[in-house]
Amino acid sequence: MRKVWERCPIVLSEARSHPVAGPAPELQVAGDLARRAIPIAPVLLVAAAVGWGWGGVASSAIGIGLVVINFLAAALIITTTIRISLNALMAGVMFGFLLRLTMLTVAVVLLRKLSWIDDIPLLFTVLITHIGLLMWETRYVSMSLAYPGLKPRAKTREALRPQQSSSVNAKEAGAA
Repeated sequence: MRKVWERCPIVLSEARSHPVAGPAPELQVAGDLARRAIPIAPVLLVAAAVGWGWGGVASSAIGIGLVVINFLAAALIITTTIRISLNALMAGVMFGFLLRLTMLTVAVVLLRKLSWIDDIPLLFTVLITHIGLLMWETRYVSMSLAYPGLKPRAKTREALRPQQSSSVNAKEAGAA
């Protein structure tokens, strides 16, 4: 008697070795995250200035920069590896995470040795900015295959509706 997996070829294994074509919503989301860091930056910088002076401001600014670079690097890794294959995407995400975590750790360890860097504002800024931006971005990310990436704005949705209804009317007219 033949086993089930001998009778049915596994199509998924073949699909994982082919590149994936299409838009790159991860770059759009990462760019939006970077854009949303702009209004948060003054709040964090003022808080760091009040608590730690100019050293705190410099530390907080560097922390914000590290977070934005981390998000953009993650999107770039995903965009590059998905063009190769799904296997490359999985490896890129896993090893990219480890690489980015290592780079952040090395950057913080090296920055701590500088006399004008304050540890607490640097570390809190990195933590708060990562979590805060991700939580804020969940409101704007579309969880739909119809709109991968960011949710369309109201103007865009309203502009698409007449086109969709006219194409539906054309299909109904053709069917009648």
